[in-house]
Amino acid sequence: QVQLVESGGGLVQAGGSLRLSCVASGRTFISYAMGWFRQAPGKEREFVAAINWSDSSTYYADSVKGRYTISRDNAKNTVYLQMNSLKPEDTAVYYCATMVKRLHTYYQRRSYDYWGQGTQVTVSS
Repeated sequence: QVQLVESGGGLVQAGGSLRLSCVASGRTFISYAMGWFRQAPGKEREFVAAINWSDSSTYYADSVKGRYTISRDNAKNTVYLQMNSLKPEDTAVYYCATMVKRLHTYYQRRSYDYWGQGTQVTVSS
């Protein structure tokens, strides 16, 4: 009953910035946390960032610390990922996900219950 829609991906040169958005909708929206994952060709989908829906505490993968910022707008049921100082290795499909209950860690795919369709981010060198 929950749908997640990502937007904001595109082409950008190294050193540039993008802001991704994820809008949650549905008759019910219950979330403990929201997360961003990414998947490059031939690689596993990996954790990028997460935010607790209530207290706004944040968590980041080491590879993006200091460059990415996750935030949320409770009134709009929207989570954002501000991506700065982009590198070619950031190229991937980025997925938004929601965690209904805290059963596992923020960093594991299995912790999340609903997923968006993904948005492509391509960083040229």
